[in-house]
Amino acid sequence: MEIRIKEEALNWFKEEMEVEKGDAVRFFARYGGSSPLHEGFSLGVTIVAPDEAAVQVEKDGVLYYIESRDEWFFDGHHLIVGYDEKLDEPAYSYEKQ
Repeated sequence: MEIRIKEEALNWFKEEMEVEKGDAVRFFARYGGSSPLHEGFSLGVTIVAPDEAAVQVEKDGVLYYIESRDEWFFDGHHLIVGYDEKLDEPAYSYEKQ
């Protein structure tokens, strides 16, 4: 499993979530909403240090990661983080490994 983050999404995290060098951004499964992978669950995001990262990538000194306890949500898919200009927010897609 990989995390791929597009440049436009990186800029959104810097501007809207005010992430800076040394921060850690966690992608996690949250109850509620829906996703292409699971009805009733959606992807959440928060700034918090990792406990037990299953996958991670560093971009511009910021760590983006998924905890091992959230691996089930991705069901054998890579996470691609893009940007939706109309909604002015990250756009998440999933690619089968």
